[in-house]
This record gives sequence, structure tokens and C-alpha cells, in this order.
Amino acid sequence: MANVSLHQSLSQQQTLAPQMRKSLEILQASTLELTQLVQQALETNPVLEDLTENISLDDVDPDPEDSLEYLNQTDDDWRDRTIIEGKSSPWTSEDEERRQRIYDSIVAPETLQQHIQHQLDQSMVEPEIREAAQAILGNLDERGFLDLPLDSLGMRLGLRPKHLKEALKLVQSFDPAGIGASGIPESLLLQLERSSGKDTIEYKIVRDHLEDLARKRHPQIARALGTTVERVAEAASRIGRLTPNPGGEYDPTGNPYILPDVVIERDDDGRWYARLTGEHLPNLRINDFYKDMIGKNGTDAKARQFLRDQIRDGRSLIHAISLRQETILAIAHKLIEHQPLFLTKGPRHLRPLTMNDIADELSLHATTISRAVASKYVLTPHGLMEMRAFFATGYQTSDGTEVSNAGVREALQQLVAAENPAKPLSDEVLMKALDKQGITVARRTVAKYREQLNILPSHLRKTF
Repeated sequence: MANVSLHQSLSQQQTLAPQMRKSLEILQASTLELTQLVQQALETNPVLEDLTENISLDDVDPDPEDSLEYLNQTDDDWRDRTIIEGKSSPWTSEDEERRQRIYDSIVAPETLQQHIQHQLDQSMVEPEIREAAQAILGNLDERGFLDLPLDSLGMRLGLRPKHLKEALKLVQSFDPAGIGASGIPESLLLQLERSSGKDTIEYKIVRDHLEDLARKRHPQIARALGTTVERVAEAASRIGRLTPNPGGEYDPTGNPYILPDVVIERDDDGRWYARLTGEHLPNLRINDFYKDMIGKNGTDAKARQFLRDQIRDGRSLIHAISLRQETILAIAHKLIEHQPLFLTKGPRHLRPLTMNDIADELSLHATTISRAVASKYVLTPHGLMEMRAFFATGYQTSDGTEVSNAGVREALQQLVAAENPAKPLSDEVLMKALDKQGITVARRTVAKYREQLNILPSHLRKTF
């Protein structure tokens, strides 16, 4: 019989306070995520109010455990994950009314299915056709394609093939042109049929010579259709303006409009400086009314404790946002110090830079820098770019100048843009051209960067 015994052990384990977890979460959050977090706090914390003026640091209690140094000390013990702690608090009718107004003000973008449904509702068709069209609508993917065979759909839903064929023809007549197709080739044909009919050279190329078109075999297409290479090239240009994704404009997961977190520009003396935008962030303050309630004699003990907790959480949130902005601005200032040539001359002159370099100068951990720059954007003289794009490894040119990976890609793109379309440069020739500029890279590296830039191989870039 096995012996049963009890053992005691003592161990040390470091845990992260909820306030610090919230600080790390806010530091890493994008502008959109931060706005959502703040909106959630406004709905659940009655002592917080959103102002039109800037965030007031008067509402922040100095707490050594809530400082950037403490955040830095605990950063190594934290895993990259999102933690959202739900809190419950008693709702008043005014709180509920405010939340309802917020919900009512949200306007959801129209989906592809909704757009097609509106057109179907206005169509005068038989009930059987409408039912079949409804089934097709429910099986369109995000591109607007029906990649399920009609017979399979009919068998699964018990619909007659005749009704499904008529319904599919009806759906394919709706806007946008090209929806209801089985794939990209059929979608292109539907778009061409609606715009110019079936007797055009464009329609014949897509129908019978799409592979040759993809490989730019214009002479072969011209011989098969009995026309000139120039006419085929013009048709190829028009085909290229068609959309391979007709439902894309209704995709709810599409990229939202991006607002920069930092703007880098020159002052009157020509010196570079960084400033936070900040106008897109809610401005928070603790409502004075609730502060006064804590000091009133008639306030219930439980209510007083509840208000203390809410005020503490509110101040912690305000401080975390301020800390986030302070950290982002400090990093932006360091980027200006390290990348003056990029700001003056463009992406070609972006120097290699690592997060460890900035972390050492700011006395922070590299993981803290990584969180701070995640999903953050900088408006530079050369356009909007991710803050992470400033950090890249690179190469040393023959004259000792350092150039980043982005600089190499920029040089490669310039070489391809200047090439003769009839004699495009191979990867081997591109490698030698870069070497003449002092940038020594392998041919496979050229191929990798070319693919990253969505540049086709030389035999597919050739035009006649």
C-alpha cells in the first residue's frame, strides 16, 4: 500500500499588479484599441468624464509603482497577450441612457450581402427564384464569389436546378459587376460583358488566352486573334483595370483610415522635431462631483468605498495614457537623432537601427520599445509609415556607409523602374547593378526583396 504524506515548500513568485497589466496593455494598444478601451472605461466607471481640453495630469497621483521605471522592471515577466478585466458597477438611468446614445450613434458599414439584398428586394421575380437567390446570397464569400457548385447547393437545400440557374443570372446582374462568379476569370468576363459586350478583343483574351496574358505572351495572342501586338497590349491594359475582388469595397475587415500617432516636421529654423497628434484620443478627467461625495458626512460607507475604487482606477487609466504618450514621444525624438538622412533625403537613406539601440539610450527594455511602437504610425516628410519600419537590419556599402534593408529595396525598385520594358533586368543583373552602387547582396536576396516589392520575374515583366 502506497504511503501518503504531506510536504511543505516555500517559493518566491513575482506577480504583476492589475494596474501594471493595464499600463502594459495601453502601451501596446493601437489608437483604435485604446479608443475602445477608454470608451469601455467611460461606460463602466461613473467618475470618469471626457473633456475637450487636454488630459490633465493634476488628476494623477504620484505613485512610484506606476512609473515608467517600474513598468520597465516588470516588463520581462509579462507575456504578450491582451488582458481585459471586466468590472461591474451599479448602473443609474443616466448611465444607461448615455450608453444607449453611444450605441445608437454607431453606424455600421453596409456589407456586400446587405447591398445585394436591397437590390433583390426591389426585383420583381417569382417566389421560387427569390428563394434560390437568397440561398446564393448566403453562400457568397467576402469577394462576392460563389465557389460552391449549383448542383451541390440545390441538393443541400432542396432547390430545383432551373430556379438556381435563373437566380444566379439575376444575382450576376446586380451591382457590383462580377459578383456571383465561380472565380476571378468568370468575374472578369462578367465585368467585360456588362461594360462592352462579348465581341470585344478583351473578352476573347480573358476567355481563351488568360494564361498567355498572365505570362505577357502578346505575340502569341495577336497571332491567335489575327490582330496586332499593339492592340493586344492596349487590351491587356484595359483588362488590368478590372477588379479581381468585386466584393472588396464591402469587406468589413478592410483597412480602416489610419491616423498618425506622431508627426515629424521641421521648425522655422530647419530643425526636425516630433509632436504627438493626440486629438483623436479621448481626454479624461475625474469628475469633481464624485470627489466631493467622498468627503460628505452623509455618504454611505459602501458608496464611499466604491467611489474610492473607481477614482483609483480612473486615475490609473489617465496616468497610463499619459505614460504611453510620453514613451512614444521619447522614442520619436530618438528616431530623429538616428535617422536625419532619411528625413532629409528619403527611404534610400534609412540607416540600420535596432530596438536595443533605442532601449539602451532610454534605459528601457527592448520589449518595452517593441510594445510602444506596435501598431503606431508616424507621419514623415516621405509619407505615413509604421514606427516599426524605422527599425531594420542592413548592409554596409563599399564606402563604409550603412544602408538598411528598406534602403536596398528602394534601390532595387528604382533599378526596375528605370529598366527597358523590352529587356527587363534579371536577378543576376540586378545583383551586379546593386554591387556597382556599393551594395553587396546575394542573388537570392535580390529575389526575396523583389518578391516583397511584388515585382514579377524578368520573363513576366517583358513587354513587346
